[in-house]
Amino acid sequence: MRIIAGLYRSRRLAAPPGLSTRPTSDRLRETLFNVLAPRIQDAAFLDLYAGSGAVGLEALSRGAALVTFVERSPAALKVLRGNLARLGISSGVRVHAGSVGGFLRSPGAAGERPEGYDVVFLDPPYDAAEEYAATFRLLGGEVQGILAPGAPVVAEHRRKQALDERYGSLKRTRRLEQGDAALSFFAVLSTAQERAPSDLR
Repeated sequence: MRIIAGLYRSRRLAAPPGLSTRPTSDRLRETLFNVLAPRIQDAAFLDLYAGSGAVGLEALSRGAALVTFVERSPAALKVLRGNLARLGISSGVRVHAGSVGGFLRSPGAAGERPEGYDVVFLDPPYDAAEEYAATFRLLGGEVQGILAPGAPVVAEHRRKQALDERYGSLKRTRRLEQGDAALSFFAVLSTAQERAPSDLR
């Protein structure tokens, strides 16, 4: 793996051994950041199920002001911290060693940005379907306040995996496919958007 663009362009990244952690491919990361490009500069970026940290590190390289990585696997955390050290990154990052649900429910989840995260990315193990649903329900409900207004919540998942169109206040706005993988983009609906057509007379 490598950083695709920005300050750390072409720098190599390590990946955790084995198949339990599946790094986002360079091509899919490029697709993701082509869409997110207008939102990354000076953004607060939340990388859930961070693994090697490749997605969050790409955000930092492209100008994000703060990236929070959440990962509970000791092997993945070791690689993530090694990648941060390899790139010489010591500021503008937070690493939370623990579960995503526990982090999202914690009082300090929003960190230094009380206005919330500008972008959220989640990439659970493909076979952990319950993790997708549980995390989306939290972000679309109980912990919605950690999202900045208009913040996209993006999930990487199997192309054949069916995610719901809506989780609480989060509604899918876009889906992109590449090979066996897909990216689903969600956002919180405004009050006006939530009204049925008959209410907009």
